[in-house]
Amino acid sequence: MTLFRRSLSFSNLPFFYGWVVLGIGSLGMLMSIPGQTVGVSVFTDHLIDALGLSRNGISIAYLIGTISSALLLSSAGRAYDRYGARVIGVAVSFLLGCVLLYLSVIDHVTDGIISLFPAPSPAVISGFSFAVICIGFFALRFLGQGTLTMASRNMVMKWFVRKRGIANAVLGITVSLGFSIAPRIMDSAISYFSWRGAWRVLAVVLLFFSFVAFLFYRDNPEKLGLKPDGNGSVKRKRAQHIEALPSRDFRLKEARRTFAFWVFNLTIALSALIVTAFTFHVVSIFQAAGLDRAIAVNVFLPASLIAVSSQFIGSWASDYIPLKYLAFLQLLGIVILGTGIILLDQTAGYVFAIIGMGITQGMMGIMSNLTWPRFFGLKYLGEVSGYAMGWSVAGSAVGPYLFSLSLDLMGSYFLGAALCLGIGLLGMLGVFFVKKPA
Repeated sequence: MTLFRRSLSFSNLPFFYGWVVLGIGSLGMLMSIPGQTVGVSVFTDHLIDALGLSRNGISIAYLIGTISSALLLSSAGRAYDRYGARVIGVAVSFLLGCVLLYLSVIDHVTDGIISLFPAPSPAVISGFSFAVICIGFFALRFLGQGTLTMASRNMVMKWFVRKRGIANAVLGITVSLGFSIAPRIMDSAISYFSWRGAWRVLAVVLLFFSFVAFLFYRDNPEKLGLKPDGNGSVKRKRAQHIEALPSRDFRLKEARRTFAFWVFNLTIALSALIVTAFTFHVVSIFQAAGLDRAIAVNVFLPASLIAVSSQFIGSWASDYIPLKYLAFLQLLGIVILGTGIILLDQTAGYVFAIIGMGITQGMMGIMSNLTWPRFFGLKYLGEVSGYAMGWSVAGSAVGPYLFSLSLDLMGSYFLGAALCLGIGLLGMLGVFFVKKPA
């Protein structure tokens, strides 16, 4: 370990090590895919068959696991602040691989527990099956969607200040493209290896990545004798907005006292809520509007193109304009998407849904990455961003249930979409009162 540190002088490298951090951080976020909804969804039917649970039962277990993980993300953020991206990245990648191994034999775990009870009733069997999958979903969401994503993203943001917008653009495009093709790759792996084998292959990949994270993850450029953006980037661009540099480092309790924190935090959480709800129920939403499954599935490709384009342009622009303008666009995307869902039986509604989905996703990728280091500093970035991510994860869990409730109560998704639309309009008014915290 000491020999490794001595043999590598980061300041003498012929290139800025931050670009390596950007690449490895992007890879780290891609490694979180098994814990993301896009990664879990391809295994859902196999879990239903293996555990004998209903689709509703699996959905509730997923909701419980996701909400439970959200409650602990602030603690994970504090651990990140204390131990740094390298320690957290290595530990979480290793543990996430272990969780996938657990999930690959989850029905055997249930059978082993049930065998301890003489003649268990069907209710007891279902209860244990529900419990073990709740534990699996909690670990999967906490480690994958939550902690590994947070550690990888925060690490990248610490290495760039003046070029943070460009770095975020590269990060966002890489992650968007990776997430878009992941379901197809994982589905092919299931076809080739079976669902158990696919999870085991992913586990091996994650265990190997934990070694890669040990080699390349680095938390602070200053500790390596470097400066953010590179040693040659001393001067700030004249046109760069003053917001790019925080006034000071905020503890979480201080950040929560500011108006800016709650406006941005709730905007991101609302985005997660409506995007997840729309994605989760997309076929049903289109069927309720008299449209078939093929049309529903086709909405994602044009929406992803808008998301990637808007995220790249917005990330570049974020170095020169206040973030509240991008938050306004994000809320506008929510309003457009909500309007599209309500008017989906019309051609304009279909177009609005695509545009709104794309803008919302693109701006969410910017705001969730840039807001916390830019407004509240780097020293306590983990606890601040971890707490905010908890709200976002909770939003992604509540969204599908809210829209299901809307369908049950009204026979349509009008209530859920209208609620998001109304909150989005209020947010658009409030965002212009945001000032940089002092």
